[in-house]
Amino acid sequence: MAPRSRPTARQVRLGTELRRLREAAGLKAREVAGLISSTSAQMSQVEAGFAGASEARVRRLAAHYACADEALVDALVAMATDRTQGWWEEFRGILPPVFLDVAELEHHATFLHEVVITHVPGLLQTPDYARAVFGYMVPELPDSELSPRVEHRLRRRAVIERDAPAAYETVVHEAALRIRVGDRGVSRAQLRRLLDESEREHVTVRVIPFDTDHFAGASAAMMHVGGPLPQLDTVLRDSPNGTAFLDAQSQLERFRTLFRKVEQASLDPNRTRDFIHHLAKEL
Repeated sequence: MAPRSRPTARQVRLGTELRRLREAAGLKAREVAGLISSTSAQMSQVEAGFAGASEARVRRLAAHYACADEALVDALVAMATDRTQGWWEEFRGILPPVFLDVAELEHHATFLHEVVITHVPGLLQTPDYARAVFGYMVPELPDSELSPRVEHRLRRRAVIERDAPAAYETVVHEAALRIRVGDRGVSRAQLRRLLDESEREHVTVRVIPFDTDHFAGASAAMMHVGGPLPQLDTVLRDSPNGTAFLDAQSQLERFRTLFRKVEQASLDPNRTRDFIHHLAKEL
């Protein structure tokens, strides 16, 4: 089978986890290749996500690595054998691949923890708000590129609207609620959307007001996506160079701690609803 030209983030993660298991066992790729009648080149392709791995191969590799964590092996098998063709596939070739990677990651999430400072969370944006955000990009996007981005952002909501939704908790800074990415009407409608969404049983919205003391987390924007096991979590961070997918255990623990700190600085959900309701009345 020919190597993939562009593996998804999920396929890359599977390869990364198999490499980590190999390295923990103290084995070289060429040693393992000999044990499973493969080649070093094929092992490299699997570990980089450019080639797939069957259930049998994943279990054989885990056995050679003396991995006794059955739950982890089962989770890796599920990643290797998943053939989900989600709604995001409709945007392949239309939007940059990272848009699809984010949607696929959210689709498989067991929970979502998000911190936003300057924008309302993407999963909770109204169509007009999302259009205003994407419409501000430089260079300016033609409608043929702008409209698919808006549609994709709105369809990401499936993760909190499906029959078995992921638990979603977001901490939003007051700055994000006051900055008018559109006009007054867009802002008012967006605040009402936040209030409506906060009523969902599995959605928790918290706000950090401007006058909160001892908050130095203005650079804490992130999304922590829960995997089937804690070691398979992923943190997404946006930067001028694009979206970074972080999955090293030290990084995951750091961002778990960071989220707890930000959460502790925020208002509880009931006070948050009162706060947003007051802002909406001001507009």
